[in-house]
Amino acid sequence: MKRVPSLLVGLLLPVAVWPQAATRAEILILGTYHMANPGHDIHNMQADDVLAPQRQQEITQLLDVLKRFHPTIIAIESDSSGPRPQQYRDYVAGTYTLGRNEIEQVGFRLAKELGLPAIYPVDADGDFPYARLVNWAKANGKGAAFDSLEAAAGVRFQAENDYLKSHTVLEMLTLMNSDSLVARDVAAYFTWVRYGDRWDNAGADLLAAWYQRNIRIYRNIVALIKSPTDRILVIYGAGHLGWLRQDIASDPAVKLRTLAELIGH
Repeated sequence: MKRVPSLLVGLLLPVAVWPQAATRAEILILGTYHMANPGHDIHNMQADDVLAPQRQQEITQLLDVLKRFHPTIIAIESDSSGPRPQQYRDYVAGTYTLGRNEIEQVGFRLAKELGLPAIYPVDADGDFPYARLVNWAKANGKGAAFDSLEAAAGVRFQAENDYLKSHTVLEMLTLMNSDSLVARDVAAYFTWVRYGDRWDNAGADLLAAWYQRNIRIYRNIVALIKSPTDRILVIYGAGHLGWLRQDIASDPAVKLRTLAELIGH
């Protein structure tokens, strides 16, 4: 019988043997719908006007809940070379008017109310070879099955659209951040893996590209940590939520927090 090298034995030991710091930085990912309806995703919700008085009251309710996390850092879905950091400074100075985007309505407003000096973009670019997946399905007799998957996704998004029409912003985000919906959304991505073959891993490569983008985002998030007492609130499109949660849960140096914990207080 071949002996396993001692180095590999160490690597194969359960993660539990690695010591964890008594105090770890905490990260909460707030998965959200895109309030300004940019239409950049494969399937998009059609949000009503978040600037309407009733929705503004609901945003205030959401902010009151998020304050229970006591964030020391707020990270947003934006590129580091973009205008968001300056826009936040201008907003604090009273020279910038908030738009409908959740970055501004949730991130800017909460950061200002907490007296935070800055807001931090953590997005990462990446390929998303979706057309290659669609083309493979059509070329290999699986176009109808793939269309059925996409139709089912459309039905799920329509159900969320309908839910938003009769519920508050907090209720909508509570649903979107629930364990059951997060698991459902991650599982939907894994249906892509079955579309491909040994010559063209179209589905697997698309999923790998999506994972790569999210792990790069995660690297940007943890790079913000300066102290084990930091509490980072990350505001991101809900499509990223399950993947970023997995990253946090797998990293013993940090602690995962959730919206549900705050509502339960």
